[in-house]
Amino acid sequence: MKYYSTNHSVPEASLSEAVVKGLASDRGLFMPERIERLPAGFFDGIDRMSFHEIAMSVARSFFADDIEPEELDVIVKDTLSFPVPVVRVEDDIYSLELFHGPTLAFKDVGARFMARLSRYFISRGSDHRTVHVLVATSGDTGSAVANGFLGVEGVCVHVLYPKGKVSPIQECQFATLGHNITALEVDGSFDDCQRLVKGAFMDSELTGKLLLTSANSINVARFLPQSFYYFNAYARLKEQGRDEEMVVCVPSGNFGNLTAGLVAHRMGLPVKRFIAANNANDIFLGYLRSGVYAPRQSVATIANAMDVGDPSNFARILDLYGGSHSEISGMISGAAYDDSQIADTMRDCYRRTGYVLDPHGACAYKALREQLRPGEVGVFLETAHPAKFRDTVNTILDTEIAVPERLSAFMKGVKQSVSMTNDQTDFKDYLLTLV
Repeated sequence: MKYYSTNHSVPEASLSEAVVKGLASDRGLFMPERIERLPAGFFDGIDRMSFHEIAMSVARSFFADDIEPEELDVIVKDTLSFPVPVVRVEDDIYSLELFHGPTLAFKDVGARFMARLSRYFISRGSDHRTVHVLVATSGDTGSAVANGFLGVEGVCVHVLYPKGKVSPIQECQFATLGHNITALEVDGSFDDCQRLVKGAFMDSELTGKLLLTSANSINVARFLPQSFYYFNAYARLKEQGRDEEMVVCVPSGNFGNLTAGLVAHRMGLPVKRFIAANNANDIFLGYLRSGVYAPRQSVATIANAMDVGDPSNFARILDLYGGSHSEISGMISGAAYDDSQIADTMRDCYRRTGYVLDPHGACAYKALREQLRPGEVGVFLETAHPAKFRDTVNTILDTEIAVPERLSAFMKGVKQSVSMTNDQTDFKDYLLTLV
């Protein structure tokens, strides 16, 4: 399988090249040369398959040309070492709980897969230099990637995060690890962090001296495996006899998660339509309404992992639909909510159902309730454990939610971070010290 750039101005790359490069040299994002439709028989029997069996069927479509079947099976099995349940919240509305992994966030799936795939290619490659993974985070990506790569020989991870704009628990999950993980506390926004990472990949001096790769959802090895759990959601609904007219609502920041869902749909997954739920950073909603993509500086919200003003994966969505606004808006609707609306939704859901939403899942739940039509069954993605936003959730719900033990363990660590300005030259100087 070859991977092309969404800017279509450089030669196609192999899977190993796409994973290690992260970003194409023309600043485009890598996409698989083909997206194969799975056979009808797969969907007929999907409700009798385990999550691992489902994921292997999907993974083979993308990775079987480049990885031995036995090795791919080990990678998938090790990635999915935790459950991803579909939980009924109320009539016709289900939560796909993606927070049962090691860092209690949906990004554990993509990050763990990428870490294991990277280790596979590194062990077989001829370039024995240290691989430096650069990752910008608005919250959960940093912890998932850091923990996914923790202790992986030959890899050093550099997590860039906006100072004071991630929750304390999120920060502890990557800033206390040490070893091969370095946390860079950037004086700026997530968009600044993302810009610094992209700028590093475009710097020929840096790429000539260091082996750099990215672990953000711009990397194909991060976003493609996230398609696995969309298939599992359909299987679990079908198991309950609720697979009719499935609508999926995704809390959206950098749009890698939604893009993975759209790829799953292209592979034949019978999703009727998608809803992209935003917080106050409503750039995508503006595009759906006007046809004009107008990125802007992000603003801070209580759903901080979605505080993105220029979502990278918008380029992949455009590519999937050939740049057609009518096709994109025909498949995806949107919604956006401010902090007060998010908080009201969390309180309302808890009062009526007893279900505890985190701020990101609350955006998706509200959009789904507002836009679900008669005869449809809705699934919203609950992307992080509410305890990761304990202070916010406890204040809004006037309660004390339990904190899982593995989350408490992170809080006992000592913060180790490097202060960084949002100037590209300063970041380059830091990276050059690693040569």
